[in-house]
Amino acid sequence: MARSIPFRIARFFAKLFLWFVGLSLLLVIAFKWLPVPVTATMLMDENGITKDWESLDNIDPNLVAAVIAAEDSKFCEHWGFDQEAIEQAMKENAEGGRIRGGSTISQQTAKNVFLWQGGGYFRKGLEAYFTFWIEAVWGKRRIMEVYLNVAETGIGTYGAEAGSQRYFQHSAAQLSPDEASRMAVALPQPKKRSVVNPGGWLARHGNSVERRIAVVKNDGLAACVYE
Repeated sequence: MARSIPFRIARFFAKLFLWFVGLSLLLVIAFKWLPVPVTATMLMDENGITKDWESLDNIDPNLVAAVIAAEDSKFCEHWGFDQEAIEQAMKENAEGGRIRGGSTISQQTAKNVFLWQGGGYFRKGLEAYFTFWIEAVWGKRRIMEVYLNVAETGIGTYGAEAGSQRYFQHSAAQLSPDEASRMAVALPQPKKRSVVNPGGWLARHGNSVERRIAVVKNDGLAACVYE
């Protein structure tokens, strides 16, 4: 008996779903160990790509503390999603003023590695899917390592090492608290925010993050990265 059209359509989408799950998990497992060679964001960058993958051992702990202080103070506590931060971001955005997001470092890493920039519920759904898996498979140290290697740190510049060489002419292994904080506060908008000579709100924000680096270290807020 010939299969009905609805049945064939359902079977096609079921196979497509299984292929997606299988391929996505294969990539998640592979990138637990292998450097991420390129991302969609890099490929779509009209300014070209300058990058240099480095082990987390070769990235100064000041930068780890700075990005946690600036973007995700509960990085070591949550499992990929910070509900309180999401709700606070929604509230502040509804009130107007500077738009802010509620994404964790894990969510940003999932987006940067597997997806594309921009909004939309479909992409956010995929982001949540990949966030779950990298939390489960990679763990916090690997998530931080990948994040600091694929995040856009300037125009056509990706990763902590390339950013440090561009802005400070030395390795990311030797970042001072001041340098690390300036890089961290520029990450949300690396094409617009100045790292070398920040002014106004950005300079004040950088100074605040620099002060919080010590808090992150003293309170063990980055402990999961070094376990």
